[in-house]
Formats: sequence, structure tokens, C-alpha cells
Amino acid sequence: MPRARNAQIAVEATPYYHCVSRCVRRAFLCGRDSQTGQDFSHRREWIETRLLKLAKVFALDVCAYAVMSNHVHAVLHINRSEADSWSFRATIQRWHQLFKGSVFSQRYLRGDALEGAEMRKLEEQVALWRARLQEISWFMRCLNEDIARRANFEDNCTGRFWEGRFKSQALLDEQALAACLAYVDLNPVRAGMARTPEGSDFTSIKRRVLQRCGGNENVEKTPLFPFAGNPRKEMPVGLPFRFEDYLELVDWTGRHLREDKKGSIPEDLPPILQRLQIDPQHWLYMSQHFESRFKGLVGTAYSLRTACQRMGYQRAVGMGYCQALFG
Repeated sequence: MPRARNAQIAVEATPYYHCVSRCVRRAFLCGRDSQTGQDFSHRREWIETRLLKLAKVFALDVCAYAVMSNHVHAVLHINRSEADSWSFRATIQRWHQLFKGSVFSQRYLRGDALEGAEMRKLEEQVALWRARLQEISWFMRCLNEDIARRANFEDNCTGRFWEGRFKSQALLDEQALAACLAYVDLNPVRAGMARTPEGSDFTSIKRRVLQRCGGNENVEKTPLFPFAGNPRKEMPVGLPFRFEDYLELVDWTGRHLREDKKGSIPEDLPPILQRLQIDPQHWLYMSQHFESRFKGLVGTAYSLRTACQRMGYQRAVGMGYCQALFG
């Protein structure tokens, strides 16, 4: 029986989560359907645009994403400190970018005076909105509902566009985070939709490469979670890797995913694998099977046991794979 979302997401265990939404019956509702010949590829741009827009409203950072023909991957980082820093007015303004709010919030932004009871009610509402703007479930709801409405309107139909629940995996440590980021960024290469990571449309890796190259103001302003470098004292906010190391890792992994490039493991391994102490053969396996082999919690055996204790789980599901692949 599936666990409730609030039992799967615990910021105390990790702020990083891998989320996947799939179209109903895994139909090609965001790409070209080879059987019917219909092409829905323009919807991939809808999803990417909506995803990045929500990242500017929510206290959730987008670490990686890949918009495929029948599903969407997103690695999200819950940024509680950002939400705590919002002012009362800023929280209302953010909520109003997505919803109408309430009569009290609309009056407050107009500058109308609120009586004591009205102000207390608004304070309760704003506290609720601040909490929702850092919840992954609300982020995915705002993403999926908008795309479903637009697609159903375009198709002149009603009914589900996405499967009932999005899948969520908690990434408990650096090893799990690095493996999941690469798994998401290499999705189009693995599916045969692109030859190179930087040539993969509607992915975070292509957008990051374009940002590094410069020259496109819209791409440069994309709100992707930055790479902060290797862990150290006074660590800035961001992914705990060097971007150059990560690019090298993704490129190295992508070459070994190609059927004509199986070969032997080269000696010049990306330094990030050495730092994370991940066996290269295990890494290649995870880069192809990350989503199917791991359950809700992903990390080393120690991280998995610690998270299960914090979240009240009686047994650690997926311990075998975590022990085998993460050491």
C-alpha cells in the first residue's frame, strides 16, 4: 500500500527529492506517437516553461529536469531558509502568482485597512501559504494541473492526462544525489532521443551548458540550483560538486551508455567518482536503472538506516541495492 506523501518527504532527512510524473497509460502525449503519427512535442516546451516559472515562485530549487515524450523527471531541493526569509507581503504576492488568494489578501495588497479579526485570519492564511510554497506536492500539483488543462483544451476532451500520483525518491546523501542527477540528465541519451547530453532538448544539462557558454539572456536567468563546489567550511548554498567535474562525469557516463561504446572502463575516471567512492561499474548500472532499482529512499546503507529511524519506518526497503551499489 502506497505511503502518504507526508510520510515519504522529511526535510530533516534530506532536502533533495527526485520526482517523476507519467502520462496516462504512458501514452506519447508530450512527443510523437509512432502508432498514430500524432505529434505533441510542443507540450514539452509547455512543461519546461511551467517548471522553471514555478521555481521562481516556490521555495524549491530545480537541480535537474528532463521532459520526455511520456514522462517528466525533476530533482528538487527544498529551501526552507528562503521561505523563512520572505516578508508577509512577499509571501502573499508569490501565492497570488498562482492563485486568487482570499478577500483579505486582496484587500491587504490594495492597502485597505483590516480589522483585528480579519488580520488574524489573514495571518493564518499566509502561514499556510508559506508552508505550501515549500511543499513538493503543491509544486507538482501546480505543474501537472496546468499542463493537463492546456492539453485537454487542445484535444477538446476531459479526463486524466497524468497518472494519479507522481513518484518520489528521497536522495539521502551525495552519492545518491550525484547518481540521480546524472540519471535524469542522461534520460534522452539513454532513450535514443539525443546523441549527446548538451544536445538533449528540454533538459537541465543543455540549459546549464548554454548558461556556461553565455550569449542568451533568457537562458542565463534560468533559476537552476547552482553548483557550489566540493564540500568545505563556509559552504555556499548549492549542489556539493564542481560543475566541471559533473560535466565530465555526465560526458563519460553518456559515452558508455551508447551501444557502440561499451568497451572497458578507462583509467581516467572522473574525480567525482573517486571522491564519492563509487565503483565505476556500479555507477554505470545506476545511470541506467536508478528509478527502477530504488524505492522511496536512496543512499548509502548508513544514510538509509538513519532516515528510516527519523521517519518511523519499521524496515528499510531497498537496503540490498543500496548496500551493493553504494558500498
